[in-house]
Amino acid sequence: MYEDTKRELQDLGNGLYAWVQGDGSWGWSNSGLITGDDDRVLMVDTLFTGRLTADMLEAYRRAVPAAETIDVLVNTHSNGDHTYGNHLVKGARIIGSTACLEEMEERPATVVQEVVAHPEKFGAYGRFFTETMGSRFDFSDIGHLPPDETFDGTRTLEIGGRRIELTELGPAHTRGDIVIHVPDARTVYTGDLVFHGGHPIIWAGPIGNWIAACDHILGLDVDIVVPGHGAVCGKPEVQALRDYLTHVETETTKAHEAGLTWEEAAYEVGYDAFDSWLDRERIVANVANVYRTLSGGRVDPTKDEIMAQMLRYRHGAECPHDGPCGCQAH
Repeated sequence: MYEDTKRELQDLGNGLYAWVQGDGSWGWSNSGLITGDDDRVLMVDTLFTGRLTADMLEAYRRAVPAAETIDVLVNTHSNGDHTYGNHLVKGARIIGSTACLEEMEERPATVVQEVVAHPEKFGAYGRFFTETMGSRFDFSDIGHLPPDETFDGTRTLEIGGRRIELTELGPAHTRGDIVIHVPDARTVYTGDLVFHGGHPIIWAGPIGNWIAACDHILGLDVDIVVPGHGAVCGKPEVQALRDYLTHVETETTKAHEAGLTWEEAAYEVGYDAFDSWLDRERIVANVANVYRTLSGGRVDPTKDEIMAQMLRYRHGAECPHDGPCGCQAH
């Protein structure tokens, strides 16, 4: 069922690789492989399903025979499209932030399997998940294997004589986002702190932390940025993401001061310059997050409420009730 989506291994040079999937839309995430000089390897993230992860591992092993054994797996954050294949590298050291582990334990893979099997039990979330991901991926082979080593702040690893720096920059996309910096290769793997070609989505926030995370990445001495979703890129794309986030923060603040509800604001804050980016319905979640911060938590929409609005946005932002979007107006 995945044959229609381009999935490819990219040789970044200096013993580094990226596995890039499709256009980077919902569920189509990236991974990475970092090699040392003693046949030790570190992998950045697994993928959304067992089959997708197995295909990726096979490609890694063809390119790097030492990848037959993954010594270290680093999860950039807790989302399933970066962790549900962890069980296929059982035996590796699995490292993540403390918050990543906590989020994975709060929402194990079995929850998604239940959503797929019985979406009607999960309201707007079930409808949204089915539309964007549930019908596109086979979740029968996913697993729950969280990190067994955690850290807060920063951690430095040595893989085959190569220095690898892990830095926690969340909460932003999730509560425990980290980036993996390989200084000698001038490369950083960012997880979902960078979306290239698609709107980001703030599950945790606040948005100011994500802007600061962009500043951190922009401050690194790197030429290559491997995003969590979308094509391998560089600093100009990180700057574009920062511009997007600052625009959302500024315009949402204006809408809040004007007395608009968060639902209304989501339709006011659209950014024409980013209309070509995928998954523009994510603006709803991003605006809701800024409202939560601006209101001191008094405005705190649930995930189900956010998902209902995102469905409406997907089915016609100009006229949110003009289609079978599943919102309460029908």
